[in-house]
Amino acid sequence: MKRTFVIGDIHGCHAPLHRLLDRIMPVRGKDRLVFLGDYVNRGPDSKQVIEELIEVKSSFPDTIFLKGNHEVMLLDYLAGREQELFCSVGGLATLESYGVGVGDSQQRPWFPEDHRRFLAGLLPCWSDEDFIFVHAGLEPGTHLSQQNPRWLFWAEREKFINTRFNLGKRIVFGHFAHREPLIMPDKIGIDCGAVYGGNLTCLVLPELRFIQEASRQHWQAPLEPPCQP
Repeated sequence: MKRTFVIGDIHGCHAPLHRLLDRIMPVRGKDRLVFLGDYVNRGPDSKQVIEELIEVKSSFPDTIFLKGNHEVMLLDYLAGREQELFCSVGGLATLESYGVGVGDSQQRPWFPEDHRRFLAGLLPCWSDEDFIFVHAGLEPGTHLSQQNPRWLFWAEREKFINTRFNLGKRIVFGHFAHREPLIMPDKIGIDCGAVYGGNLTCLVLPELRFIQEASRQHWQAPLEPPCQP
C-alpha cells in the first residue's frame, strides 16, 4: 500500500526534523513525502533545514514541497522588500543560521544558489485523489484553481476553520498551531507548534496515523487547544 507522509511547519527546528525523518522511513518509489511549508524563521537552524530538505528531494524526487508564508517573506527579503517585517517575525534567526546579520546581508551574497532554486520550486498547493494539501487554507466558495495566494499562505483562521467544505477531498494544512492535530470531517491541521515547544508532526495517509517528535521552544506564542469537530 502506497503511503503519504505529510509533515507540518518546521520553522528552523532541524533536530526534530532529522529525528522524524529517521523514524518514518519512507520507501523510495512507493511512498510519497509532502511538506506543508514554513521551513524557515524563528527556530535556530533554517539553513540546515533547507539543506536537509534538498537532500530529501535528491533521495525522493517526487517529494512535494509547498510554500508557506515564511518562505514568501524570505523571498521578499531576498528581493529587498518588506525587510523590517521579515526580521520582526523571526527572520533574524534565519539570517544568523546563514552567518550574517541584517546589515551584512545587504552588503554581500550570502544565500546559496541551490537554496534559491529550492525556494523557486515550491508549490502553492497540491492535491491527489483523496486530499488537498495547502499551507494555510482555502477561501470558501472559491474553486481550487482560483484561490488567492493570500489565502493559500495566510488564510483567515476563523473563516477557514469554521467553514465546512464539500470538495470531495479532505484538506490537510499547517500554519495554525494547536497543541494536538486538528481533526475535522473536512480538514486536518497538523501544525503542532514545534517552534513553540510543541511537536513536529507527520500525518501518515491513508491510515490517518500521526508520528510526532518533541521540539524545544524557540519562539513565544500561545498554542490553541484542539478544536471540536
